[in-house]
Amino acid sequence: MSDALHVRQATIEDLDLLVPLFDAYRQFYRQPGDPDGARRFLRDRFEHQQSVIFLAFDGGQAVGFTQLYPSFSSGSMARIFVLNDLFVAPQGRQRGVGSALLLAAAAYGRQAGAARLVLSTETGNTAAQSLYERLGWKRDTAFYAYQLGL
Repeated sequence: MSDALHVRQATIEDLDLLVPLFDAYRQFYRQPGDPDGARRFLRDRFEHQQSVIFLAFDGGQAVGFTQLYPSFSSGSMARIFVLNDLFVAPQGRQRGVGSALLLAAAAYGRQAGAARLVLSTETGNTAAQSLYERLGWKRDTAFYAYQLGL
């Protein structure tokens, strides 16, 4: 990890830094670029306190982010966080940025008293899977994930 690398919780004042990263993240998942939509979406999350975003900087440049959505586990009767988004810009890859973001998210979850963090990723995203597993994340083998488009 670079000495110049640091991670902090983002605020609404960071929108200009977050929008290009969020838009690039969406494009990574084959969505069309939409910076204006990204700005509106992120602003709504901040204004309604619906997510927690961490922003990574390397040498003063914003190079990645992760976004947590609060939820709850009925089985555990405890708070959990869904780590919905993790993105590192190409210039930040292989520099410890992804690890730093995941560690910041985990520290936040612990501090908030959450029982766990959960995430999902595409089956072909082996680079991310390798990172998650190196940091102690366990692949769920007991449950299948389903979704219903509305």
